[in-house]
Amino acid sequence: MKTPETRKKSFFPKQNLGGYHLKFKELGLAPELLSAVERAGFEEATPIQSETIPLALAGKDVIGQAQTGTGKTAAFGLPMLNKIDADNRVIQGLVIAPTRELAIQTQEELFRLGRDKKIRVQAVYGGADIGRQIRGLKDRPHIVVGTPGRLLDHINRRTLKLETVETLVLDEADEMLNMGFLEDIEKIISQVPEQRQTLLFSATMPPAIKNIGVKFMKQPEHVKIKAKEMTADLIDQYYVRSKDFEKFDIMTRLLDVQTPELTIVFGRTKRRVDELARGLEARGYKAEGIHGDLSQQKRMSVLRSFKNGNLDILVATDVAARGLDISGVTHVYNYDIPQDPESYVHRIGRTGRAGKGGMSVTFVTPNEMGYLHVIENLTKKRMTPLRPPTEKEAFKGQLSAAVETIESDLEENGLDKYLESAEALLEKYSATDLAALLLKTVAKDPADAVPVKITPERPLPSNKKGFNKNGRGGGGGNNRNRNRGGNGKGGSYRGNKNHKDGDRNYKNSDRKNKDQRGGKRHNDKKRGFVIRENAKESKERVFRI
Repeated sequence: MKTPETRKKSFFPKQNLGGYHLKFKELGLAPELLSAVERAGFEEATPIQSETIPLALAGKDVIGQAQTGTGKTAAFGLPMLNKIDADNRVIQGLVIAPTRELAIQTQEELFRLGRDKKIRVQAVYGGADIGRQIRGLKDRPHIVVGTPGRLLDHINRRTLKLETVETLVLDEADEMLNMGFLEDIEKIISQVPEQRQTLLFSATMPPAIKNIGVKFMKQPEHVKIKAKEMTADLIDQYYVRSKDFEKFDIMTRLLDVQTPELTIVFGRTKRRVDELARGLEARGYKAEGIHGDLSQQKRMSVLRSFKNGNLDILVATDVAARGLDISGVTHVYNYDIPQDPESYVHRIGRTGRAGKGGMSVTFVTPNEMGYLHVIENLTKKRMTPLRPPTEKEAFKGQLSAAVETIESDLEENGLDKYLESAEALLEKYSATDLAALLLKTVAKDPADAVPVKITPERPLPSNKKGFNKNGRGGGGGNNRNRNRGGNGKGGSYRGNKNHKDGDRNYKNSDRKNKDQRGGKRHNDKKRGFVIRENAKESKERVFRI
């Protein structure tokens, strides 16, 4: 597994996306900002940075269409920081972000970039002590980064005044639109002076986003990063056709065979995430889950553990993982196929960053094959069918990983105090038997795996109605894509690791349980479900939702 020291903790991806190779020192940035960029180890700007920064430095409004992982935080952050007068202790920059995690990450990145210029940055978001945030705002920061709801709270409390803002940034605008923040955003913008610079970033450009540009921006320049520069084209993409109850065992076998360094598993619902995290932990993997029901403190703790290498697998819903920029992820497993095709692009964009290899595996039930083809039409790339590994192959993978672990431990040495006892054992047993026992201790035998039952989820509608770009599945909608599913066989359980770049994820919406019997509709009916973590001990826990 990857150690913390080998991971780069920066929002800057490796500058090899192609197309543009402008150096940061050619962009006309202040020396203090250049020193921060150089300290991070970067010389060349990414495409979004190369195109956006000169326009922003010239004072123009910019609409940037780019995914997370392409370096957009620096694309809007550097020009904003460049313009700020550090001696004038008033709010000069405002960044609106859709989620708490993204607000925190943006605040941290802006702080790092602006440290030499002594720029003060304050983040405000829900789920945290508002009193502490008020005190932070009283300390007169130069930049405020916040989520729409909490920004409005501070505005209404009169603890946040925006009449001095010179640069307004709308980050992940399409996400904020899908989350229903449009009205809040308009209220916030009404508090910002008309004489300002506005920078808007969005992965997609639906009509509502264009309307924001028309309504709140002055002759904006449109910067678009071509699809070929995005992650979806640069990741090895596979799918496994399987029944719902088969998915978990297949996934753990794949984990044993592929031995990923750092993995994200996406589940459709909060319940699914909780069950998967507990099941993986029961099987001996270092895994934890995040979703919207967790406290902010718990979510940040899990993410910190994941980034630091204390966790190997992060299990998440789309909403919880939105906007996260995590370096070093090698594999993404879509335990459930997403409810809208663009979510797929955002999910797999968690991997293949910073020029490293990336691989995604999507589990598809037979009646969901039509959704798979819709996704392929969007990404313009066919997924390769993947043959699930056998139990024997999974065990072989475990043994290989165990050998690597043992060899690594041997190199560290520190065995002197055990040598005498080791020699005593060698008088009684052969070296082969002792080595085999060591391997047995380190490796997990799939045959001895703890039985885990994952509660079945209602499958997506086979007619794909409602498979729309707003992430609202199940009935309605007018998607006219009528591709029908099929099956493919063959393929290998290994993939190459030669691809690169970054992306971001999308919205996962919950559906109400609608039962219709005798013409009567029963909405939101509570259902019981059972998790059996160990069939041998017959332990059961019943949960109510």
